[in-house]
Amino acid sequence: MTTVETATKPFVPAPDGVDPATVPTKTLPTGARVPVIGLGTFGSDRYSGEEVAAAVMDAASVGYRHFDCASVYGNEALIGQSLQAILQGGVRREALWVTSKLWNDKHDAADVIASCEQTLKDLRLDYLDLYLVHWPFPNYHAPGVDVTARDHKARPYLHENYLRTWRQMEALVDRGLVRHIGTSNMTIPKLELVLRDARIKPACNEMELHPHFQQPELFAYVTRNGILPIGYSPIGSPSRPERDKTRDDTVDTEDPVIVAIAERLGVHPAVVCIKWAIQHGQVPIPFSVKRSQYLASLQAAVSAPLTDEDLQQIARIDRNCRLIKGQVFLWEGSRGWEDLWDLDGRITK
Repeated sequence: MTTVETATKPFVPAPDGVDPATVPTKTLPTGARVPVIGLGTFGSDRYSGEEVAAAVMDAASVGYRHFDCASVYGNEALIGQSLQAILQGGVRREALWVTSKLWNDKHDAADVIASCEQTLKDLRLDYLDLYLVHWPFPNYHAPGVDVTARDHKARPYLHENYLRTWRQMEALVDRGLVRHIGTSNMTIPKLELVLRDARIKPACNEMELHPHFQQPELFAYVTRNGILPIGYSPIGSPSRPERDKTRDDTVDTEDPVIVAIAERLGVHPAVVCIKWAIQHGQVPIPFSVKRSQYLASLQAAVSAPLTDEDLQQIARIDRNCRLIKGQVFLWEGSRGWEDLWDLDGRITK
C-alpha cells in the first residue's frame, strides 16, 4: 500500500465491528476516560509504516478509539494521515485517545517541547491525550544494533536529570499541547522519586504486563498511587524483535492454563490474555496489522468475562518472565539488563 492510498482512503465504519460506545473505559483523576483496550503501533521491525497506518484506519472502522504511538516507531506521519481520515469521517476528536512518547535522545530540556510539537505535526493533531517518557534513560542507540552494543554516552538513571525532563513534560500540559503525562518502563524506586518531586503527577505508567509477567508489586504500587497501568506485550509479544529474545523466554499463549481456558471458550489463547489483562485492571495495547487479530482483541473487551476460577488459575502461572529486557540501554560497566530494573533496589538519587 502506498502513502497516497493510506492518505486518501475514506474512513467507513465496518458493519462487523464493535460499537465504540460499548467498550468500557477507565477514568483518570482528571475525569478523562481511557478505552480499556488500545492498538499498539510498534511494528517497524516486521511491518512497513504503511501497513501499520492502514491497520490504524481499519481498527478505527471496527471500533477502536485508543491508539498507542511513539516517535521512535518511525510511522507517526503515516498514522497521522489515517487519524486525519478518521476525524474527517465523522469521529469526534474527543472520542479518540492518542498516546505518544518522548524518545531517549530528546531528554534534554531544549528538545522535549520540540519533539512533542513534531509528533503533533506528524499525527496531525492539536493535542495528545497522553505523552510518556518512553524510557527513563537518555541512552540513545542506533536502530537495529545488537543487544551487546553500548553508547559511550549511556548512563544509569539520574533523578536530577530525569526531573529536568519531567519539568518540560509538565510545561507541555501548561501549554495545552498534552492533556496528560506519564511514565514508561519505570520501577518503584524511580517512581517514588518522581511522585515526591513532580508538580504534575504521572497519570499513567506503561509497563510490560502479561500472564507470565504480572509484576504484582509494581502493579499494586502504581494503582495505589492513582496511576493507571497500561500494559504492553499483553499476549507475550510474539512479534518482538529477534534481538530481544533469549533462551529462557516463555510463551504465554502456549501455557496449559491459557490454552485450556481458550479451548473451553472457543477462542484463541491470545483472547484469554486480553480478557485477563482488562479484568486484572490494566489497559492492554496489543499490536497487530491483521484484522482478525485486532478485531478479536476488541471483541474480548465486550464479550463475557473470564470466571473467578479462571482469574485465580492465571494468577498462579506468573513466571516473572520479562521479555523486553532493554539490553541496548545499558551503560559501560553495568552488570547486565537487571541493572535497568533496579533489582537490587539501588538507584542514583
